[in-house]
Amino acid sequence: MLGALTGAVLVLSGAGLGAVGATIAGAGGLTGLKRQAGVESAVPAASPRSAPSEPVARLGVEVADDEGPGALVVGVHVPGPGASAGLARGDVLLAFGATRVDSAAGLARAVARARPGDEVTLTVRRRGGGHQQLTAVPGIVT
Repeated sequence: MLGALTGAVLVLSGAGLGAVGATIAGAGGLTGLKRQAGVESAVPAASPRSAPSEPVARLGVEVADDEGPGALVVGVHVPGPGASAGLARGDVLLAFGATRVDSAAGLARAVARARPGDEVTLTVRRRGGGHQQLTAVPGIVT
């Protein structure tokens, strides 16, 4: 499946990890990124969070860049906040709260700004083409 995707795949989970890592699968192969207590994303490590023990929000999904705007869901961690909200493989996340999602990295940045435990409305384009709003409660990783 990954060979058929273009763009990057970001893993937006990490339950139980202290030092959070991200795996990005793109045209150049797999690359591991590590950040201390940050959200997995393509954001450079030069912008770390203020304290390693600060709670970090997680959505529990794996996403890739879609052909148009949005982040294509290629995996949903069960159990997890994304699964609880009703996200499914093939969905395209278009908005995270009031933030428009243009790419997988854009979703990672939006999740990074979320407060763990607070409800967030997700705007999703379903595989069949219909749009739906779901409510997610991003989890916590310390």
